[in-house]
Amino acid sequence: MDTYGIDYLRNKLSVKAQRVGMRYRYYEMKNQIKNVSPLIPPEFRAYAYSLGWCAKAVDSLADRIVYDRFDNDDFNLTQIYSQNNADILFDSVILSAFISSCSFIYIDSDSKYPRLEAIDGGNATGVIDTVTNLLSEGYAVLSRNKYGYAETEAYFLPYRTEYYKGGKIFDVYEHKSPYPLLVPVINRPDARRAFGHSRISRTCMDIVQSAVRTLLRAEVTAEFYSVPQKYTLGLSQDAGFDKKRARYSDFLNLPQDENGIVPKVGQFSQVSMSPHMEHIKMLASMFAGETGLTLDDLGFNTANPASYDAIRASHENLRLTARKAQRNFGTGFLNAGYLAACIRDNYSYDRAAFADCKCAWLPIFEPDTAALGAAGDAILKINQAVPDFIGNRNIRQLTGLESDSQ
Repeated sequence: MDTYGIDYLRNKLSVKAQRVGMRYRYYEMKNQIKNVSPLIPPEFRAYAYSLGWCAKAVDSLADRIVYDRFDNDDFNLTQIYSQNNADILFDSVILSAFISSCSFIYIDSDSKYPRLEAIDGGNATGVIDTVTNLLSEGYAVLSRNKYGYAETEAYFLPYRTEYYKGGKIFDVYEHKSPYPLLVPVINRPDARRAFGHSRISRTCMDIVQSAVRTLLRAEVTAEFYSVPQKYTLGLSQDAGFDKKRARYSDFLNLPQDENGIVPKVGQFSQVSMSPHMEHIKMLASMFAGETGLTLDDLGFNTANPASYDAIRASHENLRLTARKAQRNFGTGFLNAGYLAACIRDNYSYDRAAFADCKCAWLPIFEPDTAALGAAGDAILKINQAVPDFIGNRNIRQLTGLESDSQ
């Protein structure tokens, strides 16, 4: 089988890592403001303004996708993940996949049992087989020095993993896996972009940039709002006028000049903060429409606390996005479990043997007491019409509850 080689994958990663790093900066609220107006004083431009909308867009979806188990688990994949801190592993992989469009699970077999580790899209890449969503060859940076340069690297091939340090190979691991031990977990892949799409889209970043600039303008306006500008007419040039004292003093003494002209004091009309708040709310509406959130999620209270059904109805687009993500991620986690089973059993299984194994998830929206009652009535009526149609497995997927009976 022809391969591209580790140098090709290094160059590929160096290009992709820049885009991944930019999205992580938006998620961590470390992005810089672009195209600041020259009318804004330099003192305000030096401030580090930030906005957490991109983090909210990612976390609000990632927190709702919760792994439960594997159904039809003939190869005991659930045990493999349980011994690899499944709660942390799944959350780390899912969060990174939403940010960088694709994260990776690295399967290490230094110990007697396969170890699974999450690697973000800025430290791994590969050549993907679009039929199985597995890699034909892969590359990952396992560790970096304090300057950010690759220190330990791994080049993944079927039945073989090569480890590099300082650009030179220092170890080779032979295994029974028919695919490289680096598995992609992809968010929203398609025929054009096999490595998927990031949750932090270009539109999201542009809206956040506009919102941060609006916050900066509002900060400047707030200074004039707090201390309205005043003016004097007819003040002699020889008169001693202390601007700082005039700003904070309760009483001003402005005597008439030698010609008997008394200075006139006035105040400009006070600026309003309303246009900036309306602009921020408009941008929040645009961001909510882009990500499937609501204005309440972004900090704008629009109604009284809602019920479970109202929350679910207002987040219908978010629910559909979460369902799509569950299907995509389930394939990636199944592929990683399949290769880990090959390592555990030291046997090259056929991928088709795992076709019936499915990744099960907890409900996207946890039902409240009223919703549980309605679900119970519906389950009772369905089972009366079709006996034993809904059992423990379906009830857990609907409600997240697990029966105490064995």
